Amino acid sequence: MATRALPKSEWEAYFDHVSKHLKAETAEIEVASINLGDQIEAEWVPFYGVSYDPKDDVIEFVLEGVDHLVPHPKEVYVDDSIEGLRSIKVVGADGVRHIAKLKEVLKLPPPDECV
Repeated sequence: MATRALPKSEWEAYFDHVSKHLKAETAEIEVASINLGDQIEAEWVPFYGVSYDPKDDVIEFVLEGVDHLVPHPKEVYVDDSIEGLRSIKVVGADGVRHIAKLKEVLKLPPPDECV
């Protein structure tokens, strides 16, 4: 595994790149915190995209039947190695972790420009 922190300056371009290459991937969204424990919000449903809106400071995961928003995210971690993207973890301002896990590794071509 190659989990790495993604600098905030790269969020918008990285998520646009990921969303552009999603085809028939399925994912699950897990929400985890000390108060809530681990909760599955969406379990292995079609994953349509992820985006960061710097104006509203919100990350949005779009899955079938679920529009999962993380307002004012503090940190983003991606598990992306040479094989491809496995998961995205977003830590919200409240410390809650929002984890999107892909069922199959998403093979990403190199970005057209430096992210």
